[in-house]
Amino acid sequence: MGVSNLNPWSRIVKEAWDKAFFTAKFFCFLHVCNTYLCTVALAYGPSMLPTINVSGDFILADRLSVRFGKVGPGDIVLVRSPENPRKIITKRVVGMAGDRITFSVDPKDSSRFPEGHVWIAGDNIYASTDSRKFGAVPYGLLLGRVFWRDIWPPEGFGPLRHVND
Repeated sequence: MGVSNLNPWSRIVKEAWDKAFFTAKFFCFLHVCNTYLCTVALAYGPSMLPTINVSGDFILADRLSVRFGKVGPGDIVLVRSPENPRKIITKRVVGMAGDRITFSVDPKDSSRFPEGHVWIAGDNIYASTDSRKFGAVPYGLLLGRVFWRDIWPPEGFGPLRHVND
Protein backbone atom coordinates (compact mmCIF):
# COMPACT_ATOMS: atom_id res chain seq x y z
CA MET A 1 0.00 0.00 0.00
CA GLY A 2 1.79 3.06 -1.24
CA VAL A 3 1.34 6.78 -0.72
CA SER A 4 -0.65 7.06 -3.94
CA ASN A 5 -3.33 4.70 -2.54
CA LEU A 6 -3.79 6.75 0.66
CA ASN A 7 -4.78 9.94 -1.15
CA PRO A 8 -8.34 8.82 -2.16
CA TRP A 9 -8.96 7.47 1.35
CA SER A 10 -7.82 10.67 3.00
CA ARG A 11 -10.29 12.69 0.92
CA ILE A 12 -13.12 10.35 1.96
CA VAL A 13 -12.12 10.52 5.62
CA LYS A 14 -11.85 14.32 5.46
CA GLU A 15 -15.29 14.62 3.86
CA ALA A 16 -16.84 12.25 6.44
CA TRP A 17 -15.16 14.20 9.25
CA ASP A 18 -16.44 17.53 7.87
CA LYS A 19 -20.02 16.23 7.58
CA ALA A 20 -19.91 14.73 11.08
CA PHE A 21 -18.57 18.01 12.49
CA PHE A 22 -21.30 20.00 10.72
CA THR A 23 -23.96 17.63 12.10
CA ALA A 24 -22.56 17.96 15.62
CA LYS A 25 -22.61 21.78 15.36
CA PHE A 26 -26.19 21.68 14.10
CA PHE A 27 -27.35 19.55 17.04
CA CYS A 28 -25.50 21.80 19.49
CA PHE A 29 -27.26 24.83 17.98
CA LEU A 30 -30.61 23.03 18.18
CA HIS A 31 -30.00 22.14 21.83
CA VAL A 32 -29.11 25.71 22.78
CA CYS A 33 -32.17 27.11 20.97
CA ASN A 34 -34.51 24.56 22.57
CA THR A 35 -33.08 24.98 26.07
CA TYR A 36 -32.63 28.75 26.27
CA LEU A 37 -34.63 30.49 23.52
CA CYS A 38 -37.74 28.72 22.24
CA THR A 39 -39.25 25.25 22.42
CA VAL A 40 -41.93 23.30 20.58
CA ALA A 41 -44.42 21.28 22.62
CA LEU A 42 -47.55 19.22 22.06
CA ALA A 43 -50.33 20.31 24.40
CA TYR A 44 -53.39 18.08 24.66
CA GLY A 45 -56.21 17.30 27.04
CA PRO A 46 -59.40 19.01 28.17
CA SER A 47 -57.95 21.37 30.78
CA MET A 48 -57.24 24.26 28.39
CA LEU A 49 -60.41 24.07 26.28
CA PRO A 50 -61.34 26.10 24.23
CA THR A 51 -57.90 27.69 23.84
CA ILE A 52 -56.10 24.42 23.10
CA ASN A 53 -57.80 21.43 21.44
CA VAL A 54 -58.41 18.18 23.31
CA SER A 55 -56.73 16.20 20.53
CA GLY A 56 -53.65 18.39 20.82
CA ASP A 57 -52.05 21.49 19.40
CA PHE A 58 -48.41 22.10 18.67
CA ILE A 59 -47.36 25.23 20.51
CA LEU A 60 -44.27 27.43 20.60
CA ALA A 61 -43.08 28.73 23.96
CA ASP A 62 -40.33 31.27 24.47
CA ARG A 63 -38.05 30.60 27.42
CA LEU A 64 -36.64 34.12 27.68
CA SER A 65 -39.82 35.61 29.17
CA VAL A 66 -39.60 33.29 32.15
CA ARG A 67 -35.89 33.97 32.65
CA PHE A 68 -36.39 37.74 32.62
CA GLY A 69 -39.59 37.74 34.71
CA LYS A 70 -41.87 38.89 31.89
CA VAL A 71 -44.67 36.43 32.70
CA GLY A 72 -47.89 37.96 34.03
CA PRO A 73 -51.52 37.17 34.72
CA GLY A 74 -53.32 35.97 31.61
CA ASP A 75 -50.26 34.37 29.99
CA ILE A 76 -50.31 30.69 29.05
CA VAL A 77 -47.21 28.93 30.34
CA LEU A 78 -45.47 25.57 30.24
CA VAL A 79 -45.00 24.33 33.80
CA ARG A 80 -43.18 21.33 35.25
CA SER A 81 -45.93 19.54 37.18
CA PRO A 82 -45.57 19.84 40.96
CA GLU A 83 -47.21 16.42 41.32
CA ASN A 84 -45.18 14.54 38.68
CA PRO A 85 -41.87 16.22 37.77
CA ARG A 86 -41.57 14.13 34.59
CA LYS A 87 -44.70 15.78 33.19
CA ILE A 88 -44.97 19.22 31.56
CA ILE A 89 -48.39 20.89 31.80
CA THR A 90 -49.88 23.89 30.03
CA LYS A 91 -51.88 26.34 32.16
CA ARG A 92 -52.81 30.01 32.37
CA VAL A 93 -51.26 32.29 35.00
CA VAL A 94 -54.07 33.69 37.14
CA GLY A 95 -52.10 35.46 39.85
CA MET A 96 -48.59 36.50 40.75
CA ALA A 97 -46.94 36.73 44.17
CA GLY A 98 -48.78 39.09 46.50
CA ASP A 99 -52.12 38.85 44.65
CA ARG A 100 -55.21 37.82 46.56
CA ILE A 101 -56.85 34.75 44.99
CA THR A 102 -60.43 33.64 45.58
CA PHE A 103 -61.30 30.24 44.18
CA SER A 104 -64.53 29.47 46.02
CA VAL A 105 -68.03 30.91 46.10
CA ASP A 106 -67.37 32.99 49.22
CA PRO A 107 -65.23 36.06 48.38
CA LYS A 108 -64.15 36.28 52.04
CA ASP A 109 -62.41 32.93 51.56
CA SER A 110 -59.39 34.28 49.71
CA SER A 111 -55.71 33.80 50.26
CA ARG A 112 -52.36 35.34 49.43
CA PHE A 113 -49.47 33.19 48.41
CA PRO A 114 -45.77 33.75 49.03
CA GLU A 115 -43.22 35.63 46.97
CA GLY A 116 -41.69 33.66 44.12
CA HIS A 117 -44.90 31.73 43.40
CA VAL A 118 -47.66 31.95 40.77
CA TRP A 119 -51.24 30.73 40.75
CA ILE A 120 -52.08 28.71 37.62
CA ALA A 121 -55.40 27.40 36.33
CA GLY A 122 -56.78 25.67 33.27
CA ASP A 123 -59.30 27.48 31.08
CA ASN A 124 -61.75 24.60 31.56
CA ILE A 125 -62.08 24.65 35.35
CA TYR A 126 -64.24 21.53 35.41
CA ALA A 127 -61.55 19.31 33.88
CA SER A 128 -58.33 20.86 35.16
CA THR A 129 -55.86 19.87 37.83
CA ASP A 130 -54.25 23.15 38.79
CA SER A 131 -53.38 25.41 41.73
CA ARG A 132 -56.79 24.79 43.26
CA LYS A 133 -55.52 21.26 43.94
CA PHE A 134 -51.77 21.64 44.53
CA GLY A 135 -51.51 25.29 45.59
CA ALA A 136 -49.28 28.04 44.32
CA VAL A 137 -46.47 26.91 42.03
CA PRO A 138 -42.87 28.09 42.53
CA TYR A 139 -41.76 30.43 39.75
CA GLY A 140 -38.79 28.13 39.13
CA LEU A 141 -41.14 25.46 37.73
CA LEU A 142 -42.22 27.72 34.86
CA LEU A 143 -40.49 26.62 31.66
CA GLY A 144 -41.80 28.99 29.00
CA ARG A 145 -44.52 31.43 27.95
CA VAL A 146 -46.64 30.16 25.06
CA PHE A 147 -46.90 32.64 22.21
CA TRP A 148 -47.88 30.63 19.12
CA ARG A 149 -50.35 27.82 18.52
CA ASP A 150 -50.88 25.16 15.89
CA ILE A 151 -47.80 24.90 13.83
CA TRP A 152 -49.80 22.21 12.05
CA PRO A 153 -52.65 21.96 10.86
CA PRO A 154 -52.90 25.46 9.40
CA GLU A 155 -56.56 26.10 10.41
CA GLY A 156 -55.64 27.16 13.95
CA PHE A 157 -52.28 28.65 13.03
CA GLY A 158 -51.54 31.94 14.73
CA PRO A 159 -50.52 33.78 17.87
CA LEU A 160 -52.19 33.08 21.19
CA ARG A 161 -53.84 36.17 22.54
CA HIS A 162 -53.44 37.38 26.09
CA VAL A 163 -56.60 36.74 28.13
CA ASN A 164 -57.25 40.49 28.59
CA ASP A 165 -56.94 41.32 24.84
